[in-house]
Amino acid sequence: MLETIRHDAIVELRLARPPVNAFDTALSRELRLAVDAAAKDARGVVISGRPGLFSAGLDVAAVLQLDQAGRLGELWREYSELCRTIAASPIPVVAAITGHAPAGGAVLATFCDYRVMARSTDAAKPFRIGLNEVQVGLVVPPEIQTGLRRLVGTYRAERLMVAGAMPDSDEALRIGFVDELADADAVVARALAWLNALLALPARAMSGTRAIARADLATAFDAARAQNADDFVRGWFSDESRATLTAVMAKLKKA
Repeated sequence: MLETIRHDAIVELRLARPPVNAFDTALSRELRLAVDAAAKDARGVVISGRPGLFSAGLDVAAVLQLDQAGRLGELWREYSELCRTIAASPIPVVAAITGHAPAGGAVLATFCDYRVMARSTDAAKPFRIGLNEVQVGLVVPPEIQTGLRRLVGTYRAERLMVAGAMPDSDEALRIGFVDELADADAVVARALAWLNALLALPARAMSGTRAIARADLATAFDAARAQNADDFVRGWFSDESRATLTAVMAKLKKA
């Protein structure tokens, strides 16, 4: 489910859960533990996907099979803890967004220090990124809203989330959702280059300043941890959500 590649002082963690790198409980836990482990023996992390697709987010097919809120709650808590681990990591984490990144794929990237996104070779079929939860009948939790607001600003984040919009890579760069575009085969290389430049700065000053600048992200997760997990899980079991998600899966099977 996860490949580890060493680039000197940087660890690349490549998502490898076919077909779409969707997060179930096991992958969420494995990536969280790998990010934690990297902080002990590396100076930076790159999270990458397969060509054309970074991650499709939470495993909707698996979620629809969960008939007990406790099991879905476990998945959500594990994924949420993964995002908090990335947000609070003592070493910088870069998302090498190798293709499409809807929903949870975009969320994961949001909490990284920097985002390099692939540029599609087919202008008619650009890669897209976005928090499209509303499109599938789900509410965007407050800590995730905080993450997007930090990148694109309060009003633009509202418009994107309420519409469940999926901007293409050029638009994502223009509005600040991602920091850089690169050819698909150069995304990881550009992520490594940015990290190496950051790591060349005076270490104590960079790390201390970074920790202060990113402290609000961990705070947002801690504030939401007790109060909204159950509400979010119940949302997946609402009639509206189940009907919308079932229709989405049926459409994908026909594609």
